[in-house]
Amino acid sequence: MEKKKGLLRRFVRYYKPHKKLFALDMCCAFIISVFNLAYPFITKQIINDYVPNNLLYMLLAGAGVLLALYAIKAGLNYFLQYWGHVVGVRMQANMRSELFNHLQKLPFSYFDDNKTGVIMSRMTNDLFEISELAHHGPEDFFLSLITIVGAFVLLSFINVYLALIVFACIPVIVIFAVLMRKRMHRVYRRVRVVQGEINADIESAVSGVRVSRAYTAADHEREKFEKGNADYVSAKSKQYKVMGEFHSSMNFFMDFLYFAVLLAGGLFFYYGKIDTGEFFAFVLYITVLISPVRTLSAIYDQMQEGITGFKRFCEIMDIPTEEEPENALKPEKLRGEIEFKNVTFGYKKEDGATKVIRDFSMKIPAGKTIALVGPSGGGKTTICHLIPRFYEIDEGVISVDGYDVRTLDRQALRKNIGIVQQDVFLFNGTIRENIAFGNFGATDAEIAEAAKKANIHDYIQSLPEGYNTTTGERGVKLSGGQKQRIAIARAFLKNPPVLILDEATSALDNATEMLIQGALAKLAEGRTTLVVAHRLSTVKNADEIIVVTQDGITERGTHEELMRRNGLYRELYEYQFKNL
Repeated sequence: MEKKKGLLRRFVRYYKPHKKLFALDMCCAFIISVFNLAYPFITKQIINDYVPNNLLYMLLAGAGVLLALYAIKAGLNYFLQYWGHVVGVRMQANMRSELFNHLQKLPFSYFDDNKTGVIMSRMTNDLFEISELAHHGPEDFFLSLITIVGAFVLLSFINVYLALIVFACIPVIVIFAVLMRKRMHRVYRRVRVVQGEINADIESAVSGVRVSRAYTAADHEREKFEKGNADYVSAKSKQYKVMGEFHSSMNFFMDFLYFAVLLAGGLFFYYGKIDTGEFFAFVLYITVLISPVRTLSAIYDQMQEGITGFKRFCEIMDIPTEEEPENALKPEKLRGEIEFKNVTFGYKKEDGATKVIRDFSMKIPAGKTIALVGPSGGGKTTICHLIPRFYEIDEGVISVDGYDVRTLDRQALRKNIGIVQQDVFLFNGTIRENIAFGNFGATDAEIAEAAKKANIHDYIQSLPEGYNTTTGERGVKLSGGQKQRIAIARAFLKNPPVLILDEATSALDNATEMLIQGALAKLAEGRTTLVVAHRLSTVKNADEIIVVTQDGITERGTHEELMRRNGLYRELYEYQFKNL
């Protein structure tokens, strides 16, 4: 119960910025409810008084009042439909902004464990259902409650015993709805999970369509999608089964209310307990009463959808963000001296942590170029990810310029580090926008200068729209070498003292690699540079080469020194060039 109250408090908090508009919305709902209750009363007066007594003036006046009420009600309904939805959309926008900002601060491990499509589902489908609940939930519930209570009071004035007979059905309806709640909640939650999974499959299939076609794997992707699609159909079928049971039962209860009124009201009229106008008014009040009861049954589905969506929203919002230490240091510019002292790290998995590096120590002097080489799985890329604190180490210390990186503000630390990876990610925007990620305050001239240093300026200028050319999703309109040079231009524009090159040229052909190596050499000048490479020809000129395996550092030295030792480095080097 306390958990539900906490969830409700969290939900209500999002109304606060829009409380004036929400209050007006509730006022309109209240007035509409009062108008709905006035119609049967005016009708009773017309039937019992104005028509039998030939009171034409009062008949016309009553009709005029009804018409005026209809006109005012139309305006109030317009306000509810327009501004009521605006409140819901604004709340949705607030939640989406809050969720987006929270996602930007979550540790990288969250994105390792969660599919993009599932996250997208929570930002779109779930928040839409929440906004619908935010608008319709309080408004419809308040309107229905006022109408039900008002109808009972007015019916009691006509005949309290007849009113009690009719309203005796209401508790049965409420008890039935409560009993259905838990079952519906489980089914709706399952639908949300399956919907997120199928969105993830679609996102993956669309992003990888070129790979699946290249490997003629369309049938495999289709089978995987159809399995997810079948799971979705199954989950939705169970949802609709529960909905069918709920709505058919609710419709039976509504019909039974009509039956009870006609039977009981007819008997009361037969025995002279009520007159014609009161009997007619009673039937109209039941019509007025049934409408909010139907509304409550309809919004119950919406409540289940919205509550399920809000719980899923809260699940993400409750995931701890990257923690910053109190009084975190924010050095403006670092020199770039990096040191690992007895560092141990493992990726956290459901079946336990997998240690990638153990008791690892290494020192990189400021301004030097250090290369990490060795077999796959030795932790080279992991070492690169630990320097900017993409992950938190389990033991040991990583320091930059003598600062333990855990004492530094992440933003300040990462501003001093530039990264160029093998898998370059370009955002779906213009080339200018993608280069500007290095420094959003840069001028067009500075962006062009960075592109020149990366040997990509001339190509960009040859395009019809130049720097305003769109790159397409993930840079699909550009070649691998072009994307790589845009990533290098980003790094030039950022101008960081520390540079990490993680397999930056391994996916390129030899001619393109030679062109990019020249740009990378210029980029590395005067910076602390950490290079991860499998092509050993690209690291021959590094100040020091460190051979990393699953056992840690096995060899270190210059290219010439390592070749003279006849160890693992020489073995790897000769293996790469044995067929040349």
